[in-house]
Amino acid sequence: MSTQIERPRRTSEMVVERMQELIRTGDWPVGSRIPAEPQLVEQLGVGRNTIREAVRALEHAGFLEPRRGDGTYVRSRNLLAAAIGRCVSSTEVLELLQVRRALEREAAGSAARNRTDDQVQTLRDLLVAMRSAFDDNDLQRYIDADIAFHTTLVAAAGNSLLSELYAGVAEVMGRTHATLIAADVDAHPHPTGHAEVVEAISKGDSAAALAAVDHYLNKSVEALS
Repeated sequence: MSTQIERPRRTSEMVVERMQELIRTGDWPVGSRIPAEPQLVEQLGVGRNTIREAVRALEHAGFLEPRRGDGTYVRSRNLLAAAIGRCVSSTEVLELLQVRRALEREAAGSAARNRTDDQVQTLRDLLVAMRSAFDDNDLQRYIDADIAFHTTLVAAAGNSLLSELYAGVAEVMGRTHATLIAADVDAHPHPTGHAEVVEAISKGDSAAALAAVDHYLNKSVEALS
């Protein structure tokens, strides 16, 4: 039994946890501006110095991002995404693709065995949405549909921990995807290889699903090289 006496928790630590909860649950969505300091003082029932200390801690951790003259914005939803975001910049997209390859290959192989009919249909619907956005030259709509596609693909593997790990990657993808698509768009029609992975998963063909993942990620790597 430990004989150490636990120190009392600082109020700022409890405020940090409360703010993290607001981010995690989506009350403060990624990309949104958090309430101004006076509102936070009233909402959380603590002093200005406590709010400032908590906000600085979350900025340092990568959850929040200050924008001079425009307030403080939510940058990441969870600790993993914050850590990845600190390591990956727009010049390091190739490193992110390597991580995606490891996670998506594992997911695709498992999804071929564990997917549900509803998940396959969702993937097909997202393919339609991606093609429509691409044809309309709507970059943001395409990015949203593409990230939803890959997140659904990983969820179809039936491994909750894998999905949680991928959520961190997907969040950073949202900030780097424009760079990748801009490099890839002239060389390859979108969504390259995505239909093949859906068909492989629907047929329960793990080998074909892995090959399809390699195909569409190799095309992206080639475009950036």
